[in-house]
Amino acid sequence: MLGEVQNGMALVRPPGHHSQKSEACGFCIFNNVAIAAKYAEKTYRTKRILIVDWDVHHGQGIQYIFEEDPSVLYFSWHRYEEQQFWPHLKDSDYSAVGKGKGVGFNINIPWNKIGMENADYLAAFFYILLPMAYEFNPELVLVSAGFDAAIGDPEGEMRATPECFAHLTHLLMPLAKGKLCVVLEGGYNLRSLSESVCMTARVLLGDPVPPLVGEMVPCTSAIESIQNARAVHQPYWNVLKNQDCAFIKDPSTIGIEEDGSQSSTATTAEEKEVTTVFTVSQGFDEFMDSHMKKVLVLTPRVRTAVSGCGEKLTILDQCLQVEKKKITMEEVGILISGGDCAELKDEYLLLSLGKIFPLIDKIMKREVRNGIAVSSTLSSGAFAARYSTTVRASRVLLLLLGETDIPTDVKEDEKILVVQVYGNQVEKKQSKYYIPISWKKDNEWDGDLLSSLFEIILPLAYGFKPELVILAVGSNIRIQEVTLAHLTHFLQVLAEGRILVISQASDLVETLVSSLLGNPLAAMSSFVLQQENALVLVKLRRELKQHWKLL
Repeated sequence: MLGEVQNGMALVRPPGHHSQKSEACGFCIFNNVAIAAKYAEKTYRTKRILIVDWDVHHGQGIQYIFEEDPSVLYFSWHRYEEQQFWPHLKDSDYSAVGKGKGVGFNINIPWNKIGMENADYLAAFFYILLPMAYEFNPELVLVSAGFDAAIGDPEGEMRATPECFAHLTHLLMPLAKGKLCVVLEGGYNLRSLSESVCMTARVLLGDPVPPLVGEMVPCTSAIESIQNARAVHQPYWNVLKNQDCAFIKDPSTIGIEEDGSQSSTATTAEEKEVTTVFTVSQGFDEFMDSHMKKVLVLTPRVRTAVSGCGEKLTILDQCLQVEKKKITMEEVGILISGGDCAELKDEYLLLSLGKIFPLIDKIMKREVRNGIAVSSTLSSGAFAARYSTTVRASRVLLLLLGETDIPTDVKEDEKILVVQVYGNQVEKKQSKYYIPISWKKDNEWDGDLLSSLFEIILPLAYGFKPELVILAVGSNIRIQEVTLAHLTHFLQVLAEGRILVISQASDLVETLVSSLLGNPLAAMSSFVLQQENALVLVKLRRELKQHWKLL
């Protein structure tokens, strides 16, 4: 709270989240996180605290302590199985939303089957926690970090792999100006526990986020729990008010299929047994040895490179200055077919690409983690994406903020996923790999952009699994600098942090570089999703979910 360190991790025993005001419970004597929250309120007059409980058990102690307190937003997912799993409380269901002044500030996501995987946990963050947390705007984030939700844990019987906790941690770090404290709770498989703790600590230190392995498809039971939590909280949160938040009845037996129809999704004893035996049959230690090798990420020796951004800003002293090179029309013409090459006659485009291509080379060679360049034209993003596919990047995510024409070659290239966000213009035809988001109401985009990030862009990106992310920011867009900084941070959760930022406006460089360097972000003053634009996202999600399962 004094700003002497950016974040912290407390490796403590015994755990605390079950203990209550007047009694110990579930191996917990003192409620460490609840006491920490009270301490922050008393000592530093902290007015809004977010507590994220990712332990596999429900932290009913924290819930009871703060259920009437609107200054604390408590979020918990936990094994529930229709009240059959300890602590066997109806108060652990999604319907427990708080009491009195605290109504709406208690979020429960009950898992009604075992075997929840990475995609299930990410979906809960994207569709529930992150939008509500941004509207809440906390001044401190405390994590009840139980790692019994990790794969191989005999208590949890879930299947989140250790690197999943790195992703969850990174997604929380933009909140509260980076004031994040992770506090150990449960965990009963020492190998899984230690690997997960290590992954969490690496991200707190600023290391790249490792890739998630496996298909990004949440199970039907998880979708049901998330949807019911959204529905019950819809009256209390503006960000949910214009969303598709209908309750799903009988969640243990009814599910939503891809075509919108309902079908039975009851989890049988046989299915549970298969899930439980999965790691045992392979030999858990052997599985972990193999798995951790797949997600080992080497940190490039330089974090951020810049090209053509000027030299007057002090923050650029922390970056590697990359020399420009001369790009000819013929070199670029190879990337784009003749019919789409009208812009190649633009000398300024060629000058911009001369700054951008060397950055891409260094990023893909892992000499630097990320980079930024100033470009006179937004269309340089499309040429950069195309070039990236020729230098080791098998999949590229291109996020364009602003209006520009995109060559047909790029739109139809399955190696490039293009998401274009622009103002109140004529709607463009979408495809699986070209997704335009056109706002119906062209006011400030800040809340709309972050909502589209959580509900569309990140779910798409996790399914696509890019090896490079290119963010191209146009001039005269209605987005505040602080919002762009948050966006840049979130995109670094992808592609092991390999991101290239292209900005048309030179006055954005300092803010964007600061985010690329991992510095704490200023808090967003408001997070408003306009009704007309919320409907755009609902419609788009329905159209795209047949292709992208995390939607």
